[in-house]
Amino acid sequence: MNEWTQDGYLKALSFAAEAHGGQTVPGTKLPYLLHVSLVAMEVIAALRREFAHDQELAVQCALLHDVVEDTEITLDQLRAAFGPAVATGVLALSKDKGLPKDQQLNDSLRRIREQPAEIWIVKLADRITNLQPPPAHWSREKVSGYREEAIIIHASLKDASQVLATRILQKIEAYGAFGKGEA
Repeated sequence: MNEWTQDGYLKALSFAAEAHGGQTVPGTKLPYLLHVSLVAMEVIAALRREFAHDQELAVQCALLHDVVEDTEITLDQLRAAFGPAVATGVLALSKDKGLPKDQQLNDSLRRIREQPAEIWIVKLADRITNLQPPPAHWSREKVSGYREEAIIIHASLKDASQVLATRILQKIEAYGAFGKGEA
């Protein structure tokens, strides 16, 4: 398969850095680029053990997964810079904000499942990365709901990567303590 390259990584990381500019990780002062870098780290860690994937597609989509959803970058700009496979993958990973919030996850998962496994891997890695201690202002119900979404994501996408399927289950288990007020 197509192995990821440092040049491809640098191109996507630089593009993401420009696109996300001064954005920060919600609830922190950390640059948003940290989030996309962590998602890429999860993807690369899985790909080191699972070789039957288009690694360049997975890594570039990991670094770029939020540029259409959260910045002024258009799908056409992304397609021109990275090609149709990356643009289509990023579009599938982007929420349709025109839908009611309670329909967005199922719509997103449906669109992701129409993509190659590399895109599924990015979504698993994204949720793994987001299963950090929740913001202090989140209610127990919101924390529990976020955990339930992670369970749905696992059930829907687990076949893409045994490594990430196992890892997300571990993160879901640990995250359960936050919903109970134990952490």
